[in-house]
Amino acid sequence: MSVFVLASSAGEKTLWDPTILGVLVVLSAVGLFCGSVYLLLATNLGARLGFLVAGACLSGFMVLLSSLWITTATPLNSPKGRPAEWEVKEVVADPSESGFEAVRTIFEEGEAQDAEQLAQLRSAVDTALVRVEPEGGEEPPEQPFAQFGSSNDYLTEFEGYRTYVVGGDAKNIFWHEPRYAVVEICPRLEVEVAAGERPPPPECDPLGGTEFVVMQYDFGSLRQPPWIYFGFSVLTFGLFLLGLHWYEQDRRERAEAGQLRPVPSS
Repeated sequence: MSVFVLASSAGEKTLWDPTILGVLVVLSAVGLFCGSVYLLLATNLGARLGFLVAGACLSGFMVLLSSLWITTATPLNSPKGRPAEWEVKEVVADPSESGFEAVRTIFEEGEAQDAEQLAQLRSAVDTALVRVEPEGGEEPPEQPFAQFGSSNDYLTEFEGYRTYVVGGDAKNIFWHEPRYAVVEICPRLEVEVAAGERPPPPECDPLGGTEFVVMQYDFGSLRQPPWIYFGFSVLTFGLFLLGLHWYEQDRRERAEAGQLRPVPSS
């Protein structure tokens, strides 16, 4: 019975698991691995010098590790930020009504997209416009632009469709100008097909009109965490080296002043 109860509650998330348990695991790991090394150094070098040596070694190792995270082409085992993706910002009747200045002139200054490029934008449009039905009593996600029951209820590739992208140029090497995309959509015309007949090609509902989905490209922060770790590690490593330098200076000054006591021989 005890095994059954533990197995049934293994998937439930509580304050203890994973929050408190996760914190205790991290603290125990730091105390076990870092604390054991410090204890060994402290018994041979003293508490103060042992702490400085242990901290310098740990921060130096983190500098090397974070350097590998930064220089790796595909950081598979490194901390990662959010991936780059398109985000739907608004749905308007015409791009000239958009709240973004660059979108209002996208037909004149933007670049038209073909069917292959449109397919890359379609997934973001489906995520925003298709309603998600919650399962198992879960709360439904926020979908302010959801208006279709499935992705087959509207068309993005039809005769005369307009899909444009503007912006995204490099700015000061490390940043980019905002990048926007406009995708024209229309409701799909529902046609009753008899059994055995071949369905006709999808067409737009002439009474539904067309709308424009305005999206902005989030360039993400995939490599931001490795840079943060690298900067913090370099700063920490420098502080420990400075502490070792001050320790050596203090020891030399005390030796010149005759304040150091010789270690008694056994």
